[in-house]
Amino acid sequence: MRIVLTSTSPGLEAAIDPRFGRADYFLVVDIDTLEWEVHTNLGANAAGGAGIKAAQCIFNFNVAAAISGEFGPNAFDALQAAGIAMYRYGDCRTASQAIERFKVGQLEKIGAPTRQGHHGRG
Repeated sequence: MRIVLTSTSPGLEAAIDPRFGRADYFLVVDIDTLEWEVHTNLGANAAGGAGIKAAQCIFNFNVAAAISGEFGPNAFDALQAAGIAMYRYGDCRTASQAIERFKVGQLEKIGAPTRQGHHGRG
């Protein structure tokens, strides 16, 4: 199974990035082999719609789940529509720690956005 995690730098020992839409990187990891690849989040510096742009980035990664700290309503809706389950890091500090907790079912699966959107704010 392949999953995607938000991180502040490339690598399995990278610190997690709690922001989905504005995360620096996406780590795509096969949880069975621990093979990984890294992708820059093209939505990170978007003037608006960062969550949707970030979700669009990962659609082609063929992942079953996304792990981050927070998911806004636009990102949540886009990922849910694509059939990608969403989980929160909780108190994890590194990608490898989150992977291990995911594998044993210790991450919180979310069923609704975890934060409000930023649209309309000036």
